[in-house]
This record gives sequence, structure tokens and C-alpha cells, in this order.
Amino acid sequence: MTEPAITPELVAKHNLTPEEYAHAVEILGRTPSYTELGIFSVMWSEHCSYKNTKPLLKTFPTQSPKILVGAGEENAGIIDIGDGIAIAFKIESHNHPSAVEPFQGATTGVGGIVRDIFTMGARPVCAVNSLRFGPICSGGLRPPTDGEERRSQSAATEAEEEAQLKNNRRLFAGVVSGIAHYGNCFGIPTVAGEVYFDKTYQGNPLVNAFCLGVLRHDQITRGAAKGVGNPVFYVGPATGRDGLAGAAFASQDLTEESAEQQRGAVQVGDPFMEKLVCEACLELLATGCVAGMQDMGAAGLTCSTCEMAARAGTGIEIELDKVPQRAPNMSSYEIMLSESQERMLIVVHKGREEEVKRIFDKWDLPWSEIGIITDTGHMKVRHGGKLVVDIPARKIADESPVYQRDAVEPAYLKDVQAFRLNGIADTTTPAEDLKKLLAWPSIASKNWVYRQYDHQVRDGSVVLPGSDAAVIRIKTDSLPVMSAELAAKVGDPTVSEKLIAMTVDCNGGYVYLDPYEGAKIAVAEACRNLACSGALPLGATDNLNMPSPLKPELFWQIKESVRGLAEGCKAFNAPVTGGNCSLYNQSPAGPIDPTPTISVVGLIEKREHVTTQWFKDEGDAILLLGDAVESTPLQGLGGSAYLQVVHGQKNGSPPRCDLEVAKTLHTTLIGLIQSGLVKSAHDCSEGGLAVALAESCISQLIARETPRLIGATVDLSSVAAVCDRRENSLDANGGHRPPLQVRLDALLFGETQSRIVISCKPLDAVKVVERAKLMGVPAVQIGHVGGTTLTVKTATGEFSAPLTELHDAWWNSIARAMA
Repeated sequence: MTEPAITPELVAKHNLTPEEYAHAVEILGRTPSYTELGIFSVMWSEHCSYKNTKPLLKTFPTQSPKILVGAGEENAGIIDIGDGIAIAFKIESHNHPSAVEPFQGATTGVGGIVRDIFTMGARPVCAVNSLRFGPICSGGLRPPTDGEERRSQSAATEAEEEAQLKNNRRLFAGVVSGIAHYGNCFGIPTVAGEVYFDKTYQGNPLVNAFCLGVLRHDQITRGAAKGVGNPVFYVGPATGRDGLAGAAFASQDLTEESAEQQRGAVQVGDPFMEKLVCEACLELLATGCVAGMQDMGAAGLTCSTCEMAARAGTGIEIELDKVPQRAPNMSSYEIMLSESQERMLIVVHKGREEEVKRIFDKWDLPWSEIGIITDTGHMKVRHGGKLVVDIPARKIADESPVYQRDAVEPAYLKDVQAFRLNGIADTTTPAEDLKKLLAWPSIASKNWVYRQYDHQVRDGSVVLPGSDAAVIRIKTDSLPVMSAELAAKVGDPTVSEKLIAMTVDCNGGYVYLDPYEGAKIAVAEACRNLACSGALPLGATDNLNMPSPLKPELFWQIKESVRGLAEGCKAFNAPVTGGNCSLYNQSPAGPIDPTPTISVVGLIEKREHVTTQWFKDEGDAILLLGDAVESTPLQGLGGSAYLQVVHGQKNGSPPRCDLEVAKTLHTTLIGLIQSGLVKSAHDCSEGGLAVALAESCISQLIARETPRLIGATVDLSSVAAVCDRRENSLDANGGHRPPLQVRLDALLFGETQSRIVISCKPLDAVKVVERAKLMGVPAVQIGHVGGTTLTVKTATGEFSAPLTELHDAWWNSIARAMA
């Protein structure tokens, strides 16, 4: 095929700046070929190179004695969990592909992260996801209006809103279906996740997929092309034109025009094929014949070849005529940049080629010996007898351009910080407001989502979706098959059961209103969820879903978010083991709220320490750990769900997050759990204390969809008195400020941080309160479990709501919106 001439216009279409192109020419010492231009484009995209975020990522804590493979070393991080066993885990995004083709975008997002795990030599044992969409029901696109004003709106506006809602529902349904399809067919339980709905994601949904796998220390596999003279094998299905230059597509703004142009950049997944590839690769690894292995994910064959060579300091030569191809007459550009799924690149010890062929033939999988490892340090590609690519591997893999972007605080934050509750009427209908919050899709039960997932396959799930954190057990059959040498070394293959907890969190609205505090809150809440399950953090993986780094105001959001994540992970001893940067998440309607999703994994010492969020028995005492209300002017209502749902405002500084206070709370709760004093624990987050209490009453299932409702009577009339912790307690005239008057809505629905609702035996309540206070944690008994209602007494009155009504609003909200 005749290749196009390299012109400035063609360079620009490949998303390379003139300076970047000049650097590529300098590296090569000549004008690149068309295929080489494509390779530079994908390898120097943000998705592959992190050229705008690399300096920020270096600020993350990444070290601990338990880390076996750290951030940036390989396809996923690996952490020791004791007894020679380790876990590999990572989270990645598939945002733009899911916006264009929601089903295939989501399926291939799951498939890609699963490959990242078994590429490390680990057997994938569970999946988690974090999703964001535009509103799926009316009222979510604008503040509430009275009936007369709503009737006066034009028919065109109503029709436009309904079209937007319909599209949001289409994207939501397609993504969930895609996740379910891939995970269920592959045979991996999807055990946890989160879903938010907000107009900021309307033109750019977020789809983040997490996977965790298990292996022995001696089974860790590296993605390095070691051993000069070793053969290179391509294994898995044939290469097609799907997914062409997907990494580059993910590194540009999403518009209708770019989406239509890049529809071919969305890959097509086959979970049954991936299952075969996974089992074949794990079996092959057990033979000891593999010198290095990597999946062909972002940038396809390009990324796997140059990165593997760069890691080993070697060169690699491949022959494209030997690459299995689905379409006739594919060009070298298409073969190298295709992101067709379920493909692996494996470097095999010379002389052991027949073992590769035998195993992949057994699994009825395509394979081809396509190349060899050299000592040149170059990635060389031949096609049709011609040398079409000759690039220094390390230059393109490790020496991409790195930018120090300008960061300027956005002007909108002045209004956010100046926001006060003046003019915001206090609640007079707390029971109705509680039902509205429970029915808000971002708070409502996500059973419509997770009931589509198989969350029990492989019989390792201990705590299913619906509690603060998922818990799985690691058992002997969770591990990959051992080689003969390892089996002889290990002896008895059985392992003592390990309990792993995991969660994923981020409130993008908080981060928009204060990127630093919002990111800290994301880490603190994730670790609080683990503490409520009985787990101590081991490590974290993050997904920076962010807008364009090219605008200083938006880059400031990115920079401050990373600062908050880094401080949070450091405070909780949860080093970052890897993750993903997904920038340019913005549509013509504007940028998304910055959403630095964080997934934290923890270890539970004993089975009896596993704790869930729902109340257990009639008569149990209910206690609140932590301050009831934040002693700031907004009293924890800034950025709250209550302000958004009841008053139509996403405004105000979010609650403050004191990491030392949070850490002390978590340590205290873990100690109480390990002492056998806690029967349930649930963190207070979106919707505040009232929502946490309601969820503790209505969230337990005794069968797949049969709830167990158990009521509570709570007295908050004496817990609203909070000390004034403002830094300056003097007014402008030098006199002492009067104490804060706690609002009822702040007490019930404020989102003050570092609070947990627990229950215990009645006789243990005094002991729990005393122990908590000894640790410096505020604690008070606020009620008892029992009855068929949630009844709450405050200093101004009392309200009661039947559990059947609360459960109906919470459980069925999303299903009704999607009907």
C-alpha cells in the first residue's frame, strides 16, 4: 500500500505537537514512516506516556515492606499478604470507548484489566467497578422548580431534557450490560462498586474497572523481553481493524465529531476467548518456559513490543507477515496500532518453543512465532520484506515528552468558598427529605446494577454487594497451578484462608468544590469502608478521571487532587501500587467534575472480624463514633446530597477532612471489632447520619432480593452540642463568638467527616463508649435497634418513617427510572 506523505496536517491529526514531532525526527535521525508516526502518536499519548501527569504521580507514596511489585514497574502492583501468598490488583478506565459504544466499551474495559492481572502470573478472582453517568430521571438536570414555573417551560426544553435522559439511560444500561456480560462469561465475580449520576458526566460517562488476582511469590511474571536469541510468540485471536489507535482516541477531547470518527477505535471483546487465553497462559507459566509476557492492551502490538524491550534493555524484531490477521491486506500501520482484544505477547526461552505450541493447541488457541529478542536496543518491524519500523525502544517507551503545566486556581472557587446557608431554609419535613435522599439514584440501592452481575462464582465471596466493602476469601483453589519445581519447594499446596476487603470511592462533587479536600475525603472514606468491614489497608490503586491538562484552571484541579490523594494514602499507610490517568474527559457541554477514583484493598485477620453495615438484633445499642456536626459555618452541608436534592444547589466548601482524626477513628473501630464488641458498622457519607441510620435498617438481604427490615429508635436531642473548633473564636470586635447554633438539616443530613454508626450488645455499650473516648474518639449511645420504623427524636421534635416506605424508595428508585 502507498503510504501518505508526512505533512504538518497529518502530524496534527495524530495528536502530536510540532515540537513532539521534531523530537521524534531527532530520535530517528530522519523523517518517520507513516507506521512510525502512528507508533509515536499512541506511545506519546497521555494514555500511554502520562506526559502531563508523570511529575505529579511521583508524589504518591509507593513503598512499603509488603510491596513486591511497585507502581510503574509492571502491568499491575503486587502486595504480600503473608504465608508466601500475594495479591495483584489495578484499576483502569474505558471512558471514551464507553461513551461511543457503551456495551463494547465496558466489556473491553473489563477484559483489559483482567489481562493486566493474569499477565503478572496471578489468577483473577474478583472484579469491582466505578461508574458515572448523567441523570437518569427528571429533576437531575436543573434545580427543582414549582409546578407553575415547570409548566411554563417550552416544549422544546422538555423534549431536549427527555432526549438527554433517554441517552443517559441508554449509556447506563449498555455499560452495566457490558460489564455483566464479560465478567459473567469469563467466570469472575463482580463483588463491589459505586455509581453516581450527575449532569457533569452527561456528555462523558466514566467507566473504571478494577480486578484483583492471587499468586504465590515465586509465580510473579515480569513483562520484560529478556534473553537475546529468545523467540517471541503472538498468542490469541487474530488481529483486526477494531480498536485502531484507541490509546490516542482516549487522549483527546470527546466531541460528537471525534466520537463518530473514532468509532473504529472501540474494541470488540470476547470473554470466552479471554478465559481460554487466561487458562492457557497460566498453564504455560507453570512450565517455566516463559521469559517475559505482556498483554496487547492500549496501543496493541506496539506497546507490548517496545515496552518489553525497554524494560529488559534489549531489542526486538518482529515480522508482521507472521501475525494472524482477520482482514485481508492489512497495512503495517493497522497491524501495529490495532487494539483487537484477548491477545498476548510472550517471550519464550529458546529451545522450549514446542511447549508453547502444545499448550496453545490444547486450548485451541491461535499462536504464531513472530520474532526474536536482539541486542540492538531497537524495535524493528518488517512487513512484506521491508523494514517499516526502526525505533530505539527505550527512547519511545521511557523518554516521552514530559510537561510541567501551569496551574491557576479557578475563579469559581471564590463563590464556592463564600457560600453560606443564609436563605437556605432549615428542614421542616425531615421524614420526607429522608425519603427523597434515599430515592436519589446516587444514594439509592444499586441492586438494579449488581443483580445483573454474578457475584458468587468461584465460591469466594464472603460479603456481597450492598455493604460498605466487599470481602472475599483466598483459598487454595484461588491460586494458579504450580510448576513442578515450585510444587517440590512448597510441599503441601493448601494455604490458610485469607480474607481480603476492597472498596472504591470518590465524590466528584466534593472534588469540584475543593479538589484537595475532596481527594482526601475519597481516600478517607475508602479506608473508613474497610475499617467498617474489619480490615486494615494494604494498598491503593487510583484512576485519575480528569479534564484537559492544557487549561491552567483545570490542571490546578488535577494537581490539587493528586496532592490530596497522596496525603491521604500516606496517612493511612496505603501506598499506591499503580493505576491509570484518564485526561481530556470533557464534552462540548464542558469538563467533568474532577473524579480521582481510589480503590483500597485491605486484610482482615480472622473470619470472626468480618463486619457488615446492617443492624443485627432487636435490643442492640446504637452508637455514634465521631462528632455529630462539623463546627464550621456550613456544618457539613457544603456540597452535600441534601443541598443538591432538596435545594437544587451543588455549592459550598465540602466538609473538612482531618486525616489524623480519621486515622484515630479507624484504629479505634478496628480495635473494638477485634475485641468482639461490634455487631455492625456503617460509615456516614452521602446523605449524612439519617441516611446511614436508614441504610443500617433496610440494607440486609436474607435471600437474593428479600430484605430483612429491622427498625431503630434514635435520640439525637443531646448530641448536637458541639464545641466551637474554629481557628479564631473571636469576632471582629475582639469579643468571643457565640456558639454555633446547630441546624436540624445539618444534624440529620450534613456530611461531617469521620463518623461511623455502630451497634453492639446493650451490656457492651458503656464499655465501647469508654474505650473510644480513651482513644480520643467522641462516642455516644444514640438509640437502640428494634421495631418496624425508624424513629428519630431531636431537640425540636420527633419524626418517624415506616421501614417499608424507606426501603421501597431506596430499593426501587433506579429500577423505576430505568423502566
